[in-house]
Amino acid sequence: MVDLDAPTRRRVMQARVARLATVRPDGHPHVVPITFALRGETIVTVVDHKPKTTAHLQRLRNLEVHPFASVIVDRYDDDWSFLWWVRADGKARVVRQGPDHEQAISSLAGKYPPYRSHPPDGPVIVVEVDRWSSWSASPAPGNRSERDPSW
Repeated sequence: MVDLDAPTRRRVMQARVARLATVRPDGHPHVVPITFALRGETIVTVVDHKPKTTAHLQRLRNLEVHPFASVIVDRYDDDWSFLWWVRADGKARVVRQGPDHEQAISSLAGKYPPYRSHPPDGPVIVVEVDRWSSWSASPAPGNRSERDPSW
């Protein structure tokens, strides 16, 4: 596994949204935007209380059949010198209760104020990252522009 360097890890931790990719039982990809927290080499996300058409979400069904996921965090800017992305690939599992669930909710509440006032109690998806990939058009950290707040 390739470790994330400090500036890249900071970008991921500061990002507010990511995309979770799973594989449907029929083999087709399924991608959804998520809130998330990075805990070491683990990414956690939760099925929260925002309106959904069903509680039995496709991403949860997907993980029952194919327990692997990718999470991508990125930044777009019309000035392409500020573009970057980070992808985390790993084994994923759904946790509905217990210490892992509680720790994930605590991490998410620490990052997202709405979760502090109304903690989610839905299933948590835990992605144990075994591979990081990243790319950045931004200058090296020592030469970065102050215009790029993700540094």
